[in-house]
Amino acid sequence: MLTSRRHTVIGHVILVVAALIALYPFLSVLMLAFGEPGTRTSGFSIPKSISFDNFTEAWQRGLFSDALTSSLIVAAAVVIGTIVIAVLASYALAFFPFPLKGPMLGVLLIGLVMPYEATVIPLYYQLKDWGLVNTYWALILPQIGLSLPFAVFWMRTFFVSTPPALREAASVDGASRLRTLRSVLLPMAMPAIGTLATLLFLFAWNEFLLALVLVPDDRSVQTAPLALSFFAGNRRNSDPGVTAAAAVLVALPVLISYIALQRRMISGMLSGAVKE
Repeated sequence: MLTSRRHTVIGHVILVVAALIALYPFLSVLMLAFGEPGTRTSGFSIPKSISFDNFTEAWQRGLFSDALTSSLIVAAAVVIGTIVIAVLASYALAFFPFPLKGPMLGVLLIGLVMPYEATVIPLYYQLKDWGLVNTYWALILPQIGLSLPFAVFWMRTFFVSTPPALREAASVDGASRLRTLRSVLLPMAMPAIGTLATLLFLFAWNEFLLALVLVPDDRSVQTAPLALSFFAGNRRNSDPGVTAAAAVLVALPVLISYIALQRRMISGMLSGAVKE
């Protein structure tokens, strides 16, 4: 009993130390952002008074309203497009026999493990030939394609774990394959779809390299991470508190989304893990 309690205490101490190490950069930036303009703080220096002047100046200087709107448009389109295609494709790959099913899964697996940095330059020239560079489509279409392998495997794993008796009962009642998906499987898959949507939203919101290469010139379609990079890079001599406030503005929607959807994410990850 004493040994078990000692191990528990050691485990909690390790977790607390790891949490403090992980939170230190975020708290440091947050305290810098809420400090008075012109003041320089470091580490865990607590500002004498809380001020929102840095946020006001960052919002006005960086025009982050346009960047945040662009990020929201791109992320929403990527999430919706990826989930619609992934649900249909994973349903077919899970239950329907058809030629080249095995090789198709192998191609998806290659797409899952291949670093997407290797595709950026070919994507640029292909989208340039199509006249899509510096448009929303230059960000939406590649991210849907790059997200599909992960999304298809995610949803296929869920569909395979569902009881076959449900599909058989729907078939006996005269339901078509599409009706079975819509009325039987999709309601069960909502936790998994919610978790997948959250992950895709986080990936799409934080995407930087594709935005840097594919929309470098049109500021009206540049996303928040790219706008933050240009804002910080072009104003190296500006107040670091303003730059910290801009970073908080860009990260805030992701943080709010994660906190709001945390329970759904956990339930979606655990759904289908245990079969009775």
